Amino acid sequence: MMIASLPDGQLSADNFQLASGPVAEPGDGEVLVRTLAITIGAGQRAGLQGSASYAGAPTAGRVMNGTGVGRVVASNDAGFAEGDVVRGMTNWQDYASAPASQWEKVDAGGDPALHLGVLGTNGLTAYFGLTDVGNPQPGETVVVSAAAGSVGHIVGQVAKVKGARVVGIAGSDDKCRTLVDDLGFDVAINRKDDDFRDQFKAATPDRIDVYFDNTGGDILGSALFRMNTHGRIVCCGVVSQYDTSTPGPGPRGIPGLLVNNRVRMEGFLIFDYADRFVAGRAEMQSWIDSGQLVPRVSEFAGLESAGQAFVELLGGGTVGTTIVRVAE
Repeated sequence: MMIASLPDGQLSADNFQLASGPVAEPGDGEVLVRTLAITIGAGQRAGLQGSASYAGAPTAGRVMNGTGVGRVVASNDAGFAEGDVVRGMTNWQDYASAPASQWEKVDAGGDPALHLGVLGTNGLTAYFGLTDVGNPQPGETVVVSAAAGSVGHIVGQVAKVKGARVVGIAGSDDKCRTLVDDLGFDVAINRKDDDFRDQFKAATPDRIDVYFDNTGGDILGSALFRMNTHGRIVCCGVVSQYDTSTPGPGPRGIPGLLVNNRVRMEGFLIFDYADRFVAGRAEMQSWIDSGQLVPRVSEFAGLESAGQAFVELLGGGTVGTTIVRVAE
């Protein structure tokens, strides 16, 4: 799937187009992988916008980048054999050839969605962002924006495991019900309600100790005014500002509110925790096994659906990790 054009304003499925070509032969030390599934995240929209420095400059006329799980079909590296299942930068394509160092073996018997969601970048982002940067303590109030999203729905559940009281902010009543009834959040608020600010205040009577920010914009602004002394704001993403050519200004109150309430506001990149991925995945797997962590997935079928899946994600039409099944 190629980037046909860079979006001018909101993303459209027409910004992508299918293209065909020969399957690349793996070179020395390379591994050829048949893609089974890819994941799509809101952060990829920042790459197309040019606001994610780690993604490089946005460019049309190339294959859309992205993480996937695939099966090895040919290998010129002793560490990988035909039939191995691996995770890596498959990008939005049926076959991907890359140096062996770019692939990571995963459980061949597991669902690819698990390795792309809770045990992939999304889950690791939630885990380390909350536990290391936010450091919630038992009894504290944790607020999560975009709480039904790929990262947010995991953040809230991990916060509950840590003994926190969890408030989720989502974009529909159905999502709010899912957060409370299925995922164990204490409270969930629809950000589109006319009385959102009143609901937000009522849901945080003891104010906020940890705010996990996936949205930026007005919701971050509201949270700033509800932070406790020595509160922590985890800056993970700004999805409210991605799908536009005219991102809004930052919320008011910075740095005054941070100084007066001694609030720490910190961003992070998941790559910084690479040496701890194995331990993080092991702990989350134990929570899945015990029923304390329930991964959610929104699935689409076929590589041709990837563009529409991206549009629906940005429009708030998905819950949990957005997965595109490419092959069996």
